[in-house]
Amino acid sequence: MSSKNYNSGYVFGITLVATIGGLLFGYDTAVISGAEKSIEAFFAIPLGLSSFVHGATVSSALIGCIIGGALSGFFSSRLGRKKSLLIAALLFFVSAIGSAFPESLFFVYGEPSVGLLLLFNLYRIVGGIGVGLASAVCPMYIGEIAPAEIRGKLVSLNQFAIIFGMLVVYFVNWAIANGQALEWINRIGWRYMFLSEGIPAALFGILVCFVPETPRYLALVRKEEQALAVLKKINGSVERAQHILDEIRQTVSETAGGKIFSYGKIVIIIGILLSVFQQFVGINVALYYAPRIFESMGAAKDASMLQTIVMGLVNVVFTVVAILTVDKWGRKPLLIVGSTGMAVGMFAISGLAYFNIIGISTLVFIILYTASFMMSWGPICWVLIAEIFPNKIRGRAVAIAVAAQWAANYLISSTYPAMMEFSGALTYGFYGSMAVLSALFVWKMIPETKGKTLEQMEQYWKK
Repeated sequence: MSSKNYNSGYVFGITLVATIGGLLFGYDTAVISGAEKSIEAFFAIPLGLSSFVHGATVSSALIGCIIGGALSGFFSSRLGRKKSLLIAALLFFVSAIGSAFPESLFFVYGEPSVGLLLLFNLYRIVGGIGVGLASAVCPMYIGEIAPAEIRGKLVSLNQFAIIFGMLVVYFVNWAIANGQALEWINRIGWRYMFLSEGIPAALFGILVCFVPETPRYLALVRKEEQALAVLKKINGSVERAQHILDEIRQTVSETAGGKIFSYGKIVIIIGILLSVFQQFVGINVALYYAPRIFESMGAAKDASMLQTIVMGLVNVVFTVVAILTVDKWGRKPLLIVGSTGMAVGMFAISGLAYFNIIGISTLVFIILYTASFMMSWGPICWVLIAEIFPNKIRGRAVAIAVAAQWAANYLISSTYPAMMEFSGALTYGFYGSMAVLSALFVWKMIPETKGKTLEQMEQYWKK
């Protein structure tokens, strides 16, 4: 369809505001990478804490992510998508200030204690709840606002924002630490790293005040005049807006809607499996442990950090590939191609690890693997989670899928070191096998959603 069927400037404007939530998702999950060693120096070493306690501190935000993902259904269904984004912005802001200066209310500045460590972890969990909430509500918001013909592209922008947020914070952390003495970084520098998140969090909160609630949610709570007004702004014509509202009205007024299994169990199972496969292919292992992977395969420390930056650039480039192709080629073809590329990459790395072959070939196959993920499962999993669920159950169904995703993320990330101690070849072989299974899952179970309205997808599940 031509761009005359919707008000492109307005649609892209409100989408960009929503994607700041994605940027904060990436920012919050990656900010810890620059501060991790300083937190160890500030808390773990003076207090004589084990590496297990330090590891739990570094990953504590993931607990919040699971909670935020699970609660997102309650917030988005009861308060609306827009208010849920405002709550996420507030949580990000509180976490940024609290993580930077956890002593503010109860403790003496600069004196580590177990109580202070617990409070720091609490602030990180608060930020994690913001991440979990944003990871569910941002793609849902964009999916419900976007015209069908560009919905894939717009929801994929959220994944680009996540990756971009990670890149931004790597550079922010580097700029804060660059040229400074290690003692200053361990005492003060790490605080500025967390504090820096307060700027995009405040901007996000302010800008969300100026975007509309989604027409699907407004129709769901019987505010049809407001829903029609938003649809007019998006679609630029009264007739088209009224036609879409009639379709939405039909889906939200049907007696079948409401209970989570109203449209059968299969749609919920597909949402959960999409989330689980996105994590079980091992992408967060590649992202979180990239320097360690490269070092274990023979790269010097400086070289491993450089290779991590190369991977970061690959992530951005191939996420753009997905944005440009998702509405042309469709969701299923991209996912199957991505799964195939990931399987080839992981099985090759498994073989190299087995024969202890170290060199440029390892980097090539890790890049093949991450590029395949970023052009497929990275963004398109979020696109499908935003698209496949019927209007009446979308808030709660997305919450189930996103909570499953964060739980799978935690499971895969936390088991990686132990699996590598047992066998590197089998570890990478496992992720390769998951990539093969993900391709079969898409081929057999996923419906193509390209160009379909959210209401047409609802009719699909009713059949």
